[in-house]
Amino acid sequence: MPSTPRGRRRPLILSASMGAGHDTVAAELARRAAASGAEPHVADVLGLLPCGLGDGLRRSYQASVRHVPWAYGAVYAAFLRGGGGPRPSGVPLARLAAGRLMDLVQRLEADVVVSVFHLAAQLTGDLRARGRLRVPSAVFLVDFAVHRQWLHPGNDRYLCLTDSAAAEVRTALGAPAVTTGPAVAPAFRSPAPGADRWRERFAGQAPGRPPVLLSAGAWGAASRPDATARLLTGAGWLPVVLCGRNAQLRERVSRVSGALALDWVEDMPGLLSAAYALVDNAAGQTSVQALAVGLPVIGYRPLPGHGLDGVRRMADLGVSAPAPDGPGLLAALGRLTEGGSERAERVARGRRLFRGDPMAYVARL
Repeated sequence: MPSTPRGRRRPLILSASMGAGHDTVAAELARRAAASGAEPHVADVLGLLPCGLGDGLRRSYQASVRHVPWAYGAVYAAFLRGGGGPRPSGVPLARLAAGRLMDLVQRLEADVVVSVFHLAAQLTGDLRARGRLRVPSAVFLVDFAVHRQWLHPGNDRYLCLTDSAAAEVRTALGAPAVTTGPAVAPAFRSPAPGADRWRERFAGQAPGRPPVLLSAGAWGAASRPDATARLLTGAGWLPVVLCGRNAQLRERVSRVSGALALDWVEDMPGLLSAAYALVDNAAGQTSVQALAVGLPVIGYRPLPGHGLDGVRRMADLGVSAPAPDGPGLLAALGRLTEGGSERAERVARGRRLFRGDPMAYVARL
């Protein structure tokens, strides 16, 4: 990207406050940009929508994935999943944020826009195609499964987690797409100072029981995590349920004898480093962080929509194991013995995903 008059680059990173995953990625991209001498700015694309529309979208999505996930699955099938025939486009909604985005680009003197959310990718692609956005736009496609709302031919470059995702983008758009791997903070790829504290807590909670993390995301959206916790407890594991910011979920799981229910966790590197495995339902940032740490991932009871597609894609890549039911979950855990070949191979495949710095490619635009 070209230098500004002051000689420092100014990337504008468009995130979305849908849970915490997109904001986590945006913050890491901004950290990397600042470390290279740039002046990054992060904005929430939902906040650029008029009349509180972004807040409404966030609340409706949160309610659906928590309480009626089948409804979100139907929306995903109609608007996001690929397929033959005409499908609704995200461009009309994205265009509602165009004026505020253009004002922000001008005010910040941004010289590139980087999208880490699919609505933002639709917005920048449309503006570039119509000649309104005069600076390059890159899309960091943070999902393992590529859905159609990420794709717009107007964007200048796509940065993808895997070779298969990059190939899908090139086939669909004919646009430049490169494989960078995920972007996680350095703490997830270094020894975690907090791991010993977590191990002590787990040993005090349930001596001799290996801790298995159950991820429910920032919003605490999961299918029957209390039942999964009972299954694990009965089989000799310590279920540690990550309830996010869902107080009701934490209260419900806390009633399961032998389970540990956690609310929002700040020390994720330490927690992941102290665990035996992660049981994941969405193929989101928690699973990516686990892969960076070297913690095996098992996909179980995935959320409908992008969660299901992402969990399947991770399994196809060999970086996670799918568990179709309770006995399958226990069998998958049993195969991950410390020092065993399957555990070592899965950890190695997961770590090989981390290839490069997405912001290094952005700097070349």
